[in-house]
Amino acid sequence: MTLLRPSQTPGISLGEIGKQLGVEVPPDRATVRVTGVELDSKKIVPGDIFVALPGSHQHGASFGVHSERAGAVAILTDKAGTQFLSDVKLPVLVSERPRELLGSLAAEIYGSSDSTRLTFGITGTNGKTSIAYALASVLESAGIVTALSTTAERRIGAQEVPSGLTTPEAPELHSFLAAAREAGVGAVALEVSAQALTRHRVSGIHFDVACFANLSHDHLDDYATLDDYFAAKCALFSPEVSSRGVVCVDDSWGKILAETALIPIETVTMNPEVEADWHVEVTSESFEQTTFRIRGQGVTIGSSVPVLGRFMALNAALAIVMAISAGVPVENLVAAVTSDAGIPVYIPGRLEVVSGTEGPVAVVDYGHTPEAFRVCLDALRRVTSGKIIMVFGADGDRDTLKRPELGAIAARLADAVIVTDYHPRSEDPAMIRSALLAGARAARPDGLVFEQPDPARAVREAVAMARAGDVIFYAGPGHESYREVAGSRISYSARDDMRAALSEAGYPTGGLE
Repeated sequence: MTLLRPSQTPGISLGEIGKQLGVEVPPDRATVRVTGVELDSKKIVPGDIFVALPGSHQHGASFGVHSERAGAVAILTDKAGTQFLSDVKLPVLVSERPRELLGSLAAEIYGSSDSTRLTFGITGTNGKTSIAYALASVLESAGIVTALSTTAERRIGAQEVPSGLTTPEAPELHSFLAAAREAGVGAVALEVSAQALTRHRVSGIHFDVACFANLSHDHLDDYATLDDYFAAKCALFSPEVSSRGVVCVDDSWGKILAETALIPIETVTMNPEVEADWHVEVTSESFEQTTFRIRGQGVTIGSSVPVLGRFMALNAALAIVMAISAGVPVENLVAAVTSDAGIPVYIPGRLEVVSGTEGPVAVVDYGHTPEAFRVCLDALRRVTSGKIIMVFGADGDRDTLKRPELGAIAARLADAVIVTDYHPRSEDPAMIRSALLAGARAARPDGLVFEQPDPARAVREAVAMARAGDVIFYAGPGHESYREVAGSRISYSARDDMRAALSEAGYPTGGLE
């Protein structure tokens, strides 16, 4: 994967690194200049320090020789990693907590701190990507050059690279921030996952404004309970990490956070009966656009997003309030978002319409949680008089407890469902489908519930079932361009496949204008 690195980095000497980390450096290597940090030996460039961490299958230090050949100037690892480095001639720095040190080390080497830049962090089970894109669009419309890092991509100006993780590891993230500074960026919007917080991926970054969107069932393969999952996200709202916060209080978790956070918080809600600093009201909905207004602090702002869904209006409103909280003048924001174009944002694979309107309307979405299914199906039901035919699967090697619930929500809220394979990874895909089907059939034993393992065939079966005025909703893949099966990535785009299936059936494609 291509990385966004600055063209130049200040770097620091290996001796300085040793002092900061409290580890011994050979005196004859103390003046060696370190200009980059890397966890993946395949991405090493000359001048990097290779940080070798234990992995799920093997220790990173087993690639020490490869990193040396690629131009690494030193290796940082734990005691267990040293046993793999007997053939390496590079200086080896040993720490029992190398992952915790990564953020501050990368920040120092890349010089990524920038007090003139606004830095925004967005967390929540659902909606992080949409909020980040909306925020970038709002800020750019207000004249602020903005970079973003999301589940879909990392972008600095015209430079775009696909993402591997929702939040990249600390070395990649600090390299990205340094490249953004070099490009003259005035604001950065970052998705911050719970795992990023517990695994120190955002260490060394201080956020001007942090946002909490929501919390619902997900990632219980990483966290024992929802309380643990919530606690991980709450770490973003500590004074050491963020200066201010914007919190949606439409669920109980947001209300708890707003009451307990130790930083100033502004609250946002769509519920007129809930007390909050800002209230959001949707005024119209269609496949092409959702219009809304927000009221708070004596200000009313009307705008729109070219995406379907009440929750998309909420995401856009959270973005606007984040900008206000960061000190962007309200008059600038009003001018930026109240034009006929509203917020001109494109959010790849999020309730994205990939068809025309003469036949069935085809929509793809990245949602893969029970709550994401619910809000998307609710949004689609509001704007269609026909049937909703849903195609979906579930991630392998991920939270298994949510699978029956995914099936149940799909069966209750759609008119027909086709369960297919998504990313089975190392799991038996038939077992994944079985759990989804069990939930769907229990929820609607007399419903139209089908199984088709091949995603391409599932899409074509959905098209064959649909008529003009119906909706085909393909949930899960969203923006992704591959499927992960038994350790291999297979090229596959849900958007392209849906367009191809519609074209084969004689329907127009290309998305709404």
